[in-house]
Amino acid sequence: MSWRRMHSVRWVVAAALLLAAGSPAFGAGFGIFEHGSKAMGMAGAFTAQADDPSLLFHNAGGLAFVNEDELAAGVTWIKGSEADFEGAAPFPGSGVRAEQELLSEFPPHIYYVAPINQTWKWGVGVNAPFGLVTEWKNPSTFAGRFLSTKAALEGIDVNPTLGWQITPNFGLGIGAIGRFSTVELNRNVATINPFTQTAVDVGRVKIESDGYDTGYGWNVGLLHKVTPRLSWGLSYRSQISIDYQGDGRLTQITTGNAQLDALVRARTPFDTNLPVKTTVDFPDMASFGVALGITPRLLVEVDANWTGWSSFEEVVIQGDNATARAVFGPNANPAQARGTVIPEGWDDVMNYRLGIKLQSGPTTEWRFGYVYDETPQPEEVVSPLLPDANRNGVTLGYGSTGPGLKWDVALMYLMFDERERHRTLPNEPVFHGTYNTTAWLFGLTVGWK
Repeated sequence: MSWRRMHSVRWVVAAALLLAAGSPAFGAGFGIFEHGSKAMGMAGAFTAQADDPSLLFHNAGGLAFVNEDELAAGVTWIKGSEADFEGAAPFPGSGVRAEQELLSEFPPHIYYVAPINQTWKWGVGVNAPFGLVTEWKNPSTFAGRFLSTKAALEGIDVNPTLGWQITPNFGLGIGAIGRFSTVELNRNVATINPFTQTAVDVGRVKIESDGYDTGYGWNVGLLHKVTPRLSWGLSYRSQISIDYQGDGRLTQITTGNAQLDALVRARTPFDTNLPVKTTVDFPDMASFGVALGITPRLLVEVDANWTGWSSFEEVVIQGDNATARAVFGPNANPAQARGTVIPEGWDDVMNYRLGIKLQSGPTTEWRFGYVYDETPQPEEVVSPLLPDANRNGVTLGYGSTGPGLKWDVALMYLMFDERERHRTLPNEPVFHGTYNTTAWLFGLTVGWK
């Protein structure tokens, strides 16, 4: 191995320890698909091309056709432009409005690919394919504060991969995935004031994992270049489950009634770290794509992606009796200590992507794309914790290649359908209304050969 290759590998591995930025959920559910600006410029329709280092995410089969070392690094800036809520009867009622803090997040990606010999190739990628940030303004008065004031899930994937060029036109890639993740959930808790028989805020609870917990999975990809102008690809990434260990901590909110405050304080372990644990089942994903060169300068690709969100059936938060009082309020019962269930019941979904690539010069090209992404979230579980919706995205991209250096940029406008909730599961809190969300995404990736 050359010094340059060894140095590049060290950079990629070191990056795995640095990419701890929170990532907003801007694919369906809390998935993120923008992990390379070339692919992003074509709305992620890249499974049948997979011809830059982001192939490690989009289709590992493309690794089989790598003929020289290449390092690529970049970032996607996700900027929310609208994220608001309008209430409906019976609760919180019409006329009630709220806004989320507008996102400004920078999930990064780093890849390194290299040939071992003419037949075998290898690579390692670091990115964040799942993430979540929802944070509401004015948390002390937000009508949904007893459901959520902030939810954040941060994750990093490290993905070493091996490629095998079985024939000159057919490649196979297979890799291992290590996912490192943290989770944080914040909300207010209330109790009934025995003097007035009304609900009052008595605490703010913060649940967070102890550092990064880990889960493991695998991925596989196929790429077949049928002719110089026609190719197809298939990619699969496995389900990964992560068990989180952490603490719940409750901070008291004074009510103005000294007698009530003293009563609540005597029954509740404020300012104490209390153990909690939960599990998140991240879904598996499959992609199929076909790319056709209409002319030597014009290529069109169509992809269909499936995500197995039905694995996200429920979230169970477990603790002891003291934890239950801190997390679920002073009136928590012993059953809550054994485990409180947040029902989700998500569905498997599809998204559909169209990408167009137009070569504008010997070393430059323009890209265009469209994506329709289905939400997996049933109406009954739409909430301030995560208000998801179907979305449409349009993209524009540009790329340039020079001696030893290339760069790609992409812009996406993402429009969420208006999402309404007017149904609630039995024994679950009612919080009806309408959510509206839009966002811009800007991607930049730089590559070195």
